[in-house]
Amino acid sequence: MTTFQRARSEEAREIRRQAILDTAAQMLAEMPTSAVTLNELSRRSRLAKSGFLKYFESREAVLLELLDRAWKQWIAELGVHLDEDVDTAWSSTRRGTEVAAVLTRTLSEQPQLCDLLSAQAGVLEHNVSAEVASRYKKAALANVAALTELVRARLPELGPDAAEQLCAQIIMATGAVWTHSRPSTGMIAAYEADPELAKMRLPFTATLERMTTTLILGALTLAANAGTGT
Repeated sequence: MTTFQRARSEEAREIRRQAILDTAAQMLAEMPTSAVTLNELSRRSRLAKSGFLKYFESREAVLLELLDRAWKQWIAELGVHLDEDVDTAWSSTRRGTEVAAVLTRTLSEQPQLCDLLSAQAGVLEHNVSAEVASRYKKAALANVAALTELVRARLPELGPDAAEQLCAQIIMATGAVWTHSRPSTGMIAAYEADPELAKMRLPFTATLERMTTTLILGALTLAANAGTGT
């Protein structure tokens, strides 16, 4: 196996780290998060495993950083779509419904982000040091805050705390729906054999849009009721 020479400067180390992240992203275009192994990631990065661990402490550390990168990219593009599709002159219900549609549509166009979110709590946050965990959680909080700002700009009826909770819930729902919308081969066969069971199969986009719409309209209702004292 051809290996890179050890990066000597901080600039060279950062270039190498970004190359590893790019390699992981390429792998995720070919396979689910669960199939990305440290051995294969090291091989494709042209690094011995011992050399790889000088840049990232585990494959989970790589994938958490990649999750943060994908999350930031989605948010950077989201504001443009919300500006195009949501008119602030509409009623709160219509704005809420359209915000849900935009969030869902743009998330469905980011399969790597959704797959990583689905693995976040159960897989990716394990096998990492306190330092990596803390760094990722701070980045996640910043990403939720950025999403909250975008949503509140279209739904000012929501207070900052309610909007932040809503956005965190939408992110959690995205990961959960992604997992359930990708059943195993055996489960697909069971669905195909029994129409009653097939009702349990959840298409990602439609399911997430219904759930996100419910969360947003529910948050708007709670905010309105709080304002009237009911």
